Amino acid sequence: MASGRPSKVNSPRRIRKGEPGYGKKKFVVYASEGGKKKTIRFGDANLSIKKNQPARKKSYCARSGGIKGKTNKLSANYWSRKAWDC
Repeated sequence: MASGRPSKVNSPRRIRKGEPGYGKKKFVVYASEGGKKKTIRFGDANLSIKKNQPARKKSYCARSGGIKGKTNKLSANYWSRKAWDC
């Protein structure tokens, strides 16, 4: 793309060293929904996703279920819940 962004839209990837958000957030996604586009950074850089442990997955999904934006592709909560398979 001409703006310097990767062409993959709605596809999360890890933030690389030197990019904005490195050391603060773990993932970045260039989201597009209904003609709107947005760069979303999400996930704690110092924590790992432990979705293979059923108790942790259940707890995270219950906690994040009450946060706004769980069905909106332009929110960090949507992408985080998708990473956890909620």
